[in-house]
Amino acid sequence: MAARLAGWRKALKPYAQPRVLLILPLGFASGLPLLLTFSTLSAWLATVGVSRAAIGAFALAGTPYALKFVWSPLIDRLPPPIPLGRRRGWGLAIQLALIVAILALGACDPRHHLRLMGILAVTVAFLSASQDIVIDAYRVELLTEAEQGPGAGMVQTGYRIATLFSGAGALLIAARAGWFTAYAAMAALLVVGLITFALAPEPQYPADPLIGDASTAAAPGLRRWIADAVIGPFADFMERPRWLLILVFVVAYKLGEALAGVMATPLYVALGFTLAEIAAVSKLFGFVATIIGALIGGVVAARLGVMRALLVCGVLQSAGNLFYVLQALGGHRLEYLALCVTAENLTGAMAGAALVAYLSDLCSPAFTATQYALLSSLSAVGRTLFAASAGVLAQYLGWAPFFLLTTVVTIPALMLLLGLASPHKLEAGPWRDSLEGLRSTRNG
Repeated sequence: MAARLAGWRKALKPYAQPRVLLILPLGFASGLPLLLTFSTLSAWLATVGVSRAAIGAFALAGTPYALKFVWSPLIDRLPPPIPLGRRRGWGLAIQLALIVAILALGACDPRHHLRLMGILAVTVAFLSASQDIVIDAYRVELLTEAEQGPGAGMVQTGYRIATLFSGAGALLIAARAGWFTAYAAMAALLVVGLITFALAPEPQYPADPLIGDASTAAAPGLRRWIADAVIGPFADFMERPRWLLILVFVVAYKLGEALAGVMATPLYVALGFTLAEIAAVSKLFGFVATIIGALIGGVVAARLGVMRALLVCGVLQSAGNLFYVLQALGGHRLEYLALCVTAENLTGAMAGAALVAYLSDLCSPAFTATQYALLSSLSAVGRTLFAASAGVLAQYLGWAPFFLLTTVVTIPALMLLLGLASPHKLEAGPWRDSLEGLRSTRNG
């Protein structure tokens, strides 16, 4: 027993490291814009009478999250607009643009500007996805290998806290002061990210012999830069055994949560809960559950190993969706709402932390931004492309059968995980041979 307690204390120790603590506000900045084009926007549309099918279609606004790997090589290699280092410079520039886009979205009226809102929602999602590219690469590069699990827990903690602000917080503000005020408040909170990037250190980059100079005018130089910066990350990843199965797993792991999440707030509204009630319950129960879930997920990943943590947390995440079924059958009951919000935030944060640790472990040091963008993009596919059908499914099946479907839809991913449970790191190959030692010299 004493040995077990010592092991858990050792797993908790990295949370006190300054570099790990620094990830918390960046996770907050990363998570803040998401619900503004997802469930908070769904609630806004639902309160003015937009149809369920149209609300579900708005989930397509999150498509940039699933495609961010396309432009990640540019952010990974090109000089940033603000000359404060490759990560910090891009981070500050993107966050400034994101603040403007959120303000513009909040200024719209869905009864008259629905098409414009769709365009602005896509813009916010594009900038948010670009911000994620920077923050994820910064986190993976700044932290040591032993700190990646706790770092995943910390980024998920900040991320989930932010979703409470942009979810429950935005709903509460909207109920009292209107939707523009709510979106303006969320835009103002992004200052947290600006301050963090302005004051944080830039990760140290070891010399990378594979990356050519994109600024050179010579055609051979440009071709080499494209080959190394664009093709290289994908060629490097494809040398990994069972790489295609890994990609399928990443897509499917959060699918059930994504389908449930896009219709959760419309369910609450349909059952007669007011925005103030939804916000109050989410603020009280969701906040505590989120913190506990994200930290537990990081500790479990560090203590049990990433693959076991994915399995345990994935099963709990799927089971958590059963509380939506209880809510749908129970109707307007605040105690059921509290249970539903607690289960969703606790299990979702645990699974999210385990997944972040897994994706971080898969990345090569020389291609951090592009490879993590690819993997996290695939994890967002369920939230965007597949979740766009959630409104139609909910309308056709009814609330309880729909949420029961979200409970079982992740089972294939969990079965696939059992087949991936053997060591998943990439063996040495032609792309990685010349990169040997990069991780050991990180932060050196």
